[in-house]
Amino acid sequence: MNDSGKTADVAPLPPRVERVLSAAGLVARCFEPGSTPTSPMAAERLGVEVGQIAKSIVVKAKNGRYALVLLAGDRRLDDRRLKQLLGAKTRMATAEETEAVTGYRPGGVCPFDVGPVASDPAHRDVELYIDRSLEAWPTIYPAAGTDASGVPTTFAQLRQLVGAEECDVAQGV
Repeated sequence: MNDSGKTADVAPLPPRVERVLSAAGLVARCFEPGSTPTSPMAAERLGVEVGQIAKSIVVKAKNGRYALVLLAGDRRLDDRRLKQLLGAKTRMATAEETEAVTGYRPGGVCPFDVGPVASDPAHRDVELYIDRSLEAWPTIYPAAGTDASGVPTTFAQLRQLVGAEECDVAQGV
């Protein structure tokens, strides 16, 4: 409910995310539009630690490869480690590139229905990685395709569900 006592509008999930979550028995927590676009905002809205937020960062390597890296919300990417992992120097993907390769807008990027298992061939050309920084938490929360959602899950379940390769590319903030 909002301050006026009325039920607040919640952002609907993309159908492709709903299908993945339903098949896995997961349920997203959904909120009013624009309430969870950053790790600190998502953590506050969900009532959890920032490190429990599984933020999704899309990078583009100089060799043209795209990668979506999931890492703890209180960490950032280590450029040197990322270069070792992908075999080339990287940069952050633009908002347009991110949406083109994942189908999600920045603030709501998630690993569901992306990469080799994606239902849409346009979203298959992105590699998925999950950083071990998320293993420290019993429950983690990736977005569910909107800037107003979080999905309670575990590191192992998320890794298996999206087919992400484990990596170690995060550094403390």
